[in-house]
Amino acid sequence: MGEDRRREVGLFRYTLIRDAADLALSKRERGRLVRALAERDHVGPDGRLVRVARGTLDEWIRAYRRGGFDALVPQPRVVLPQTPADVLELAFSLKRERPDRTAAQVRKIMLTANAGEQPVLGLRTLQTHLARAGLNVRGDGRAPGKVYGRFEASVRNELWTGDGLHGPILAGAAARRAVLLAFIDDHSRLLVGWRWGTGEDVFRLEAALRAGLMARGVPEQILVDRGSAFVSSQLLRACAVLGVKLIHASPRAATTKGKIERFFRTVRDQFLVEIDDDVELVELNRLFSAWLEVVYHRRVHSETRSTPLARFDSAGAPALPTPALLREAFRWSVERTVTKTATVSLHGNSYDVDAALVGRKVELVFDPFDLTRIEVRYQHRPMGVAVPLVIGRHTHPQAQRELPPPLTSTGIDYLKLLADKRDAELGGHPIDYSSLANDGDGDGDGDGDGDGDGDGEDRDTNQQGDGQ
Repeated sequence: MGEDRRREVGLFRYTLIRDAADLALSKRERGRLVRALAERDHVGPDGRLVRVARGTLDEWIRAYRRGGFDALVPQPRVVLPQTPADVLELAFSLKRERPDRTAAQVRKIMLTANAGEQPVLGLRTLQTHLARAGLNVRGDGRAPGKVYGRFEASVRNELWTGDGLHGPILAGAAARRAVLLAFIDDHSRLLVGWRWGTGEDVFRLEAALRAGLMARGVPEQILVDRGSAFVSSQLLRACAVLGVKLIHASPRAATTKGKIERFFRTVRDQFLVEIDDDVELVELNRLFSAWLEVVYHRRVHSETRSTPLARFDSAGAPALPTPALLREAFRWSVERTVTKTATVSLHGNSYDVDAALVGRKVELVFDPFDLTRIEVRYQHRPMGVAVPLVIGRHTHPQAQRELPPPLTSTGIDYLKLLADKRDAELGGHPIDYSSLANDGDGDGDGDGDGDGDGDGEDRDTNQQGDGQ
């Protein structure tokens, strides 16, 4: 099965179980959805009608929760060529004789000993057979440490890596800990998108990602871990709309995200060490923006021998997504079956739709912060806007706007000096972060001229620091 075919199968599985995999559903609600899916035919990847057993659907849901979309994609079969038993036995004997011998050393001995009289395994094949035989251990009985190649994206926006970092305790009675959600460009080490907030959920993740897309363009790939926000169907949909390949790192494989982990260490050592607990969220975002643009982005990186900003900008201005594309990417969607009275329900609300859709399964596309306007689509075709009948909830149950308190005056310290310097570079007109924060849905980014009008974003400043 080719790569394209395997992705088609994975997408088919995902479209079947995405609603049932919603963590907000109760066990009873999920069971009802799965039973309904198992009782009807579906158009498979090859165009034929297929019926999927309930047990298979449950297995796909568990796989998706563990590994996201990639876990739904069938894995290619690995077929090892037949290896003569005497060749394998010789390799095993050499390894048992001296457990400290590496696979490369065993292979070298075999090449020297047989002088071409017998076939010799390739190094990777030999390593595989030694591992299957339980012989990939050192002399002290421990398995060898994993060796990772040194990787760097060849151009900017080839790969972004996203992750979260826990920071100081915020001001307020709740004493919540701030969380930084951030994306770094692998080639330049530029922090392309970020947001300090009060949680690690899909809303704050989308706010950080959206800011980066608006200022730095669209990457080819995004690498993230398997945290709940990073495996959400909403993030998967956003990447699909933007044409971005979403990759989830293997469990406990922190080395695949080495660059952002190294950046977080720099944040701890150089920024958070200057921050006390009981800081206001808006102030934290303002100070971080100043440190990022005045210090980190303008300091020569030890590996690239260039500043992150200069290396990113060396290729010229990146192509930015259109506002319409961004709006579509960050809408949410769910499937609903139209009732006999030509209505659909969404989180307790009721809407009237086209009577021609009665009995059909439709896609509802919406802004999670505004459930009064719902677009209806059938088989990817627009079918108008649903008419609200009963509106008991105006926002998605998980949607929460963070409204930070107004800034309070504090004493002068190192980070404030950086903030003042950054304001001076912007023409002496500091950005009004408080007004940006009140926007709440991630659209209120600065437009690059420091006037905070919410139409765009300064390419150096990159962030709005609005406390979302």
